[in-house]
Amino acid sequence: MQFHHHGYVSGDPRIQDAAGVGVDRPDELPETVDVLIVGTGPAGVITAAQLSQFPDITTRIVERREDRLPIGQADGIQARSVETFQAFGFADRVINEAYVISEMAFWRPDPADPSRIARTAVAEDDPTGISEFPHLIVNQARILDYFTEVMAESPTRMKPDYGYEFVGLEIAPEGDHPVTATLQCMSGPGAGTTRTVRAKYVVGCDGARSRVRESIGRKLVGDRANHAWGVMDILAVTDFPDIRTKCAIQSGSGGNILLIPREGGFLFRMYVDLGVVAPEDAKRVRQTSIEEIITKAQQILHPYTLEVKDVCWSSVYEVGHRVTDKFDDVPAAETGLRSPRVFIAGDACHTHSAKAGQGMNVSMQDGFNLGWKLAHVLTGLSPESLLDTYSAERQTIAQNLIDFDKEWSTMMAMKPEEFDSPTELEDFYVRTAEFPAGFMTRYRPSMITGETTHQELATGFPIGKRFHSFPVVRVAEGNPIHLGHHARADGRWRIYAFADSDRSALDQWAEWMVTSPDSPLLAFTPEGSDPDSVFDVKVIHQQAHRDVDLGTVPGAFLPKVGPFGLVGYEKVFASDPKRDIFEARGVSRNGAVVVVRPDQYVAHVLPLEEPALLSAFFADIMQQPASALLGAS
Repeated sequence: MQFHHHGYVSGDPRIQDAAGVGVDRPDELPETVDVLIVGTGPAGVITAAQLSQFPDITTRIVERREDRLPIGQADGIQARSVETFQAFGFADRVINEAYVISEMAFWRPDPADPSRIARTAVAEDDPTGISEFPHLIVNQARILDYFTEVMAESPTRMKPDYGYEFVGLEIAPEGDHPVTATLQCMSGPGAGTTRTVRAKYVVGCDGARSRVRESIGRKLVGDRANHAWGVMDILAVTDFPDIRTKCAIQSGSGGNILLIPREGGFLFRMYVDLGVVAPEDAKRVRQTSIEEIITKAQQILHPYTLEVKDVCWSSVYEVGHRVTDKFDDVPAAETGLRSPRVFIAGDACHTHSAKAGQGMNVSMQDGFNLGWKLAHVLTGLSPESLLDTYSAERQTIAQNLIDFDKEWSTMMAMKPEEFDSPTELEDFYVRTAEFPAGFMTRYRPSMITGETTHQELATGFPIGKRFHSFPVVRVAEGNPIHLGHHARADGRWRIYAFADSDRSALDQWAEWMVTSPDSPLLAFTPEGSDPDSVFDVKVIHQQAHRDVDLGTVPGAFLPKVGPFGLVGYEKVFASDPKRDIFEARGVSRNGAVVVVRPDQYVAHVLPLEEPALLSAFFADIMQQPASALLGAS
């Protein structure tokens, strides 16, 4: 974290100065906004947190509840999400609070006595080291709290507007604020009254029964698996030896349990198999009592005992797999002909089982994907065509999720004798670990994701996949740091220049970046902004840090920022001889340029020798901004 460049900071440096719309921000919901977000679930709060970093964008997020969510249904936090938390500045705090999953145990009927269960295997959670971040369990409500804190400490001083329920919307064919949303006040002196808010864009993050989705004519399409599960968060006394380990338990008496230990050391969650639901059930299974769920769990755990002391939360659900065909209001036939004005994200777009821990995680990536795109369009940095990429990218990911979850949830409900092999479930868990961890997402070539023409220059940074961080050494003071951890969710593009061995190509590239009118650094940085306000340009040398002379580093990597024009020294890195990033990530010794999107996905890999390819890539993405709307960082 860098600070003091605008003057001495004596307080918490995470709390940014109020700026733009954050100065004297009105408590009352305004009549017009740039972005209206409906729903404070995971997709909503991450979208709001991203937009809150832009001082001149008016964003309001409404929620029908009167206050924060006290307890959430989702609890699994995949490693990709923790990477995202790092960008928002609270990964370490979540890790310290959460339960960390390091392995998963598998229990099956004891061959000697099938009425009993026995441990048959234990699988490491991340055997290939796909991320430096862990797989966590923590209450969804706490994640919402953290994002709400980011919003409150941002320049816009954003906070949720509680007590407003979305009723409907209308979209005008033209106008500065073409979307008129109708809201009903749910509490306080105005309870029962309605009001309208006109917005440039509306984002519906209002769950599986989304009214925003309904208002634009979209529908969740799919089917039910006709299988029910009871889920409960409980405090209990038991002699089951793996009670603090994530477990898949298959019993000989019929029925399965997915056991998830929770944060705090005592609480745990059980997904209890309630069996096949007949088509004529008419949702009666949802009336299953908590006593019945506990009894079923006790039967499955035999010969171990389970004495429930307190039920903190419980529910019954039937597995369903549904996804909408498009995540915005523009009919497929009109895509590219007019810009979307209304978007949906999270459960409003895709529903599935809870047992793969995907709901909250995929929903947050929906919001992260959309937030920076809205910001770039609203600040004038990018054309409205950028917004077409949201539905194009995330609908495909949602369908991949549905396909995966169908297979996983089906296997979780199978009886032991239905498997082809005794190890089939654990084999599937290990084989597919990259998908639920959040790392199988790969965006197709588009205006913001390049072709793989030069992928061989950096094979360990696949174009379209998330930027896989690696340790390097910062030259200025010799401190080790993960290269990707330096990036923040501030809406900036990252350009990593990996130096060639003698730096000749690097020096020419760096000179072009600060002198050529075709350089994106010069062409698209708003006048009056810091030189790194849109593009955060870093260099990684092949030599050890003591062999790199800061005095010879090109100015492209030492920008002068803030009102005093102070030099930023934190963009110059060297490879660690003990852990060479060039070797580990397959980066050519002739150098390479790796372009990373604001949502941490690799946009392109290009050669140092052809800087014109960089300007060609950004030609369709960026446009000359009208004014300095981005905050310096």
